[in-house]
Amino acid sequence: MLVSKSLNENKNILESAFRDCGDVIIRTFLAGPDKDMKMMIVYVDNMINKTVTEDLIMTNLMTRTRVRADVNILDKLKNEAISIGEIKEENDFDNIFTSILLGDTAIFADKDDKALIASTKGWPTRGVPKVENEVVVQGPKDAFGEAINFNIVLMRRRIRDTGLKVIRLRCGRRSKTDIAVMYIEGIARDEIVKRVIESIKKIDVDAVIDGGYIEQLTEKKWWSPFPQVQMTERPDKAAAAILEGRVVAAVDNSPLALLLPSTLNTFFQAAEDYYDRWQIMSFIRLIRYAAAFLALALPGLYIAITLYNPNLLPVEAVLKIAGTRIDVPFSAVTEVFGMEIAFELLREAGIRLPSSIGSTLGIVGGIVIGQAAVEAGLVGPVVVIVSAITGICTFVIPNQAMVNGIRLSKYIILILSAALGMFGFWTGILLVIVHLCSLESFGIPYMYPYCSASERGWDDFKDSIIRLPLFMLRKRPIFASPKNKIRRGKR
Repeated sequence: MLVSKSLNENKNILESAFRDCGDVIIRTFLAGPDKDMKMMIVYVDNMINKTVTEDLIMTNLMTRTRVRADVNILDKLKNEAISIGEIKEENDFDNIFTSILLGDTAIFADKDDKALIASTKGWPTRGVPKVENEVVVQGPKDAFGEAINFNIVLMRRRIRDTGLKVIRLRCGRRSKTDIAVMYIEGIARDEIVKRVIESIKKIDVDAVIDGGYIEQLTEKKWWSPFPQVQMTERPDKAAAAILEGRVVAAVDNSPLALLLPSTLNTFFQAAEDYYDRWQIMSFIRLIRYAAAFLALALPGLYIAITLYNPNLLPVEAVLKIAGTRIDVPFSAVTEVFGMEIAFELLREAGIRLPSSIGSTLGIVGGIVIGQAAVEAGLVGPVVVIVSAITGICTFVIPNQAMVNGIRLSKYIILILSAALGMFGFWTGILLVIVHLCSLESFGIPYMYPYCSASERGWDDFKDSIIRLPLFMLRKRPIFASPKNKIRRGKR
């Protein structure tokens, strides 16, 4: 539907579209030196900057403008009366409705078949928040917020380069959520940027409430428990990803940005890895990978050894474990499954409760329940230790989505180990590895650089399980364009 030259007709269309919308302000007034110009402005209350709307638009039009009524009145007003930097013409009501609901102000004039859209966004925000989940000892403490424009500014603060491009997209038939796709021209691969933009444009859904919608709707292998898109709340981490040649997608109303593409290696990297000395950070990365393996394999390994292959342990250890289970009425499989489910319940309870008591519940609840179960003879102390170590190992991994994938895969190995012993255990481990090798993220193998790294001279191994000194990381990872792969000169 197009804008009419009749102001009354346009007003009727707006009042019909925004019927029963008490927060939408539609006001008509007279403007010009002779008060002979009938005009109308439309905006959503509390979503605009009232100072801009009232002073730079209404006051200018009603008392300061010298423009007289004319067939091209809006053109003259745009050029001579409305002192706002971002303003555009629009004649399609669908686009006008969307702009109004985004916090812009629409200006109509009688006898003119278009409207002016002035950028007056001023919705309430909580400012720049502090990092809550990806906490580091050394490094910036600011985090992304829910306002997409602020998130873009946080990126611009860190990358002051004209090559940083911001492509604005809109997704969701009803929510019309703004999405900003950011990358550095010349560093990011053109084919990856194109695939990311096309994947977002193909999304056909009523609403995009959070970045998690984009993550799930762009993943090819949706049945995989492992994330194929990395999300972060840290602007410094997102800026580092862009400088590596990756693409960052910021979603309005979401405090998390998407980093594309992603590999298994990136989920084990933290922002602090590059702020401290390489020796300690390499050691911590080794701990993360070891913790991930224990979180995935330890319960299944315990079941396989105790039920089928106790000969793999020293005789003293076998006798000790057997002695602790003399009074336990349940099998080892039931013990392990029961304790794992109990720890999962405690974890979820700690998340849902207020932060002041959530952490206390997780620690105290685990100790109390574990001790009570042992004293009651329902489980053996070794099973409690195994479940506790497994739970602690999940907290070492810096990405919660990867933790969730490991938590789910752990039960597959548990079941196979309970059914087939060590053969089932290694079959489960092999299935997980094969599955990880089958994944990809926007054309990049998920297991890179642990596969195919020889194509780039093994350079990407320098920032994998261990991190070499920064002066040795001369080349960007595989995400970057081959034409611009050098990021620093020789030392």
